[in-house]
Amino acid sequence: MTTYKTVNPATGETVKEFDALDSAGVERALESAHSGFQTWRITSPQHRSEVLGRVATLYAERADELARSISIEMGKPVKEAKGEVKLAGAIFQYYADNGPRFLEEETLDVPGAEESVVQRKPVGALVGVMPWNFPYYQVARFAGPNLMVGNTILLKHAPNCPQSALLIEEIFHQAGLPQDAYINIFATNEQIADMIADKRVQGVSLTGSERAGTSVAETAGRNLKKVVLELGGSDVFIVLDSDDIDATVKSATRARLSNAGQACNAAKRIIVTEDYYDEFVGKLTASFAATRTGDPLDENTKLGPLSSQTAADTLIEQIDDAVSKGATLLTGGKKIDGPGAYVEPTLLSDVTPDMRAYEEELFGPAGVVYKVKNAEEAVTLANSSPFGLSGSVWSSDLDNARTVAEQLEVGMAFVNEHGTTLPGLPFGGVKRSGVGRELGPWGMDEFVNKKLVRVSKS
Repeated sequence: MTTYKTVNPATGETVKEFDALDSAGVERALESAHSGFQTWRITSPQHRSEVLGRVATLYAERADELARSISIEMGKPVKEAKGEVKLAGAIFQYYADNGPRFLEEETLDVPGAEESVVQRKPVGALVGVMPWNFPYYQVARFAGPNLMVGNTILLKHAPNCPQSALLIEEIFHQAGLPQDAYINIFATNEQIADMIADKRVQGVSLTGSERAGTSVAETAGRNLKKVVLELGGSDVFIVLDSDDIDATVKSATRARLSNAGQACNAAKRIIVTEDYYDEFVGKLTASFAATRTGDPLDENTKLGPLSSQTAADTLIEQIDDAVSKGATLLTGGKKIDGPGAYVEPTLLSDVTPDMRAYEEELFGPAGVVYKVKNAEEAVTLANSSPFGLSGSVWSSDLDNARTVAEQLEVGMAFVNEHGTTLPGLPFGGVKRSGVGRELGPWGMDEFVNKKLVRVSKS
C-alpha cells in the first residue's frame, strides 16, 4: 500500500510514491537496529563525534540539494530551506565538538566510599517520529545527541517527506555511520505502535501534534518506555512598549509568518498593551497584507504554500469559525485561487473563548492580536492557554521584561527575540506542549542510563 508520497504543495502535482514496510520489513528493521546497537554502543565517543562531524560537512556540501528537496515536498521557501539545512548541520557539529565531553563520567562528592561516579550509558534502539514542517532540523535535534550517546535510531519521517528522509539516511551512511545505526522506516502508525511495544526498542521521541503525542505516549506508557514529546504551541508575543514600533512589527511579522506560520513555536498570539495597540496593530496589519506568496523555489519568495490542501482547508475553517462568531478580520482570511495550498496572510482581533482560534493551534499564516491594559493582564492571558512551549516579551525596560518573561508558564521565554533556536539552547515545553528537552547537553540526557558506580574498600 502506498502511503508515502511527495506531493508538491505549490502545484498539487504528485512527484513520487513509496510503499510502506510490510511486516517482514518491520521485523528486519527492528532486528537490525537492535543488533547494530551491540556494536555502536561500544564504539568510542571520539569515533562517534568524528562521524557526526562528517555529517555536518556533508550537510554543507549538499545544501542546495537538501534545500530544494524540502521546498518541493513541503513548500518551504528555498532561502528558508537553506537556513534550515545550515542549522541542522550546526547541530551535528555541536555534538561532534562537545559530545565526548558531555559523556565524561561525573564524580560525586558523597562520603563513605573510595569513589562514587555517574556514567552516561546508551540504552538501545530508539524510535523517532518526526514531522514535515522542519524535515532536517527536527531529525538533527533527535538523532544528533542520541547517536552521540551510542543509541541506534529507527526514524519514521512524515509521509509527505519521503525523499528528504532518504537523503538524511544517505548522508549518515555516506559519513561512515553503520547501516544499522540509523534506519529510515516508511512505517504506518500501526506499525510504529508495534515497534514501540517491542522489547528491542527502549524509547520513543515524537515531534508533532497533540493528538499524535497522546497516542504515542499511551502506547509507550503501557509498555514502560520513556518518551520525549514536542507537541503544539500557542506562543505569545507580548509588546509592553517599544522605542521602535517599526522594528518590533517586523519582528512580529517574521515570528508569525516564517515557514508559512507552520512552526510550533511561532508567535500565534500577539498581545499588545493599550497605549501601543492602535499604532502597532495598524502597522502589523499592513505588514501582513504586504507579504506576498510565491513559488517556494524562487529565492525572493517570502511566503510559500502550506504543506497540503488539507492543511489549508483546516486553517480556513478555523478562520471562518472565528469570523462567523464575531471576530474582526483585519486582513487576509481566504485561500488563494490556483492549484497550490496557498492562504493569504491573515490577522484576527476580537477573538473570544467560544471560537476555535482561541485555544486551537493555528498552524499556518494566521495570527490573533489582543489588547491588554498592562503587563499583569498580559501574563494572565498568556498563561490561559493549555499550551506552554515558548513566548517572548518586548520592551525597552529589560528588567521589567525579564520579570514578565519569568512569569510565563512556558519551557522557553525570550526578551526582545522570539523562538531563537541554537544547538546549545534547550528546546521543549510544558503543559500540553510536551515533555522532555532537546539540544544542548540536555538533549543527551534523555535516553541514557545515568549509572551509578560506587567503589568501597572491602
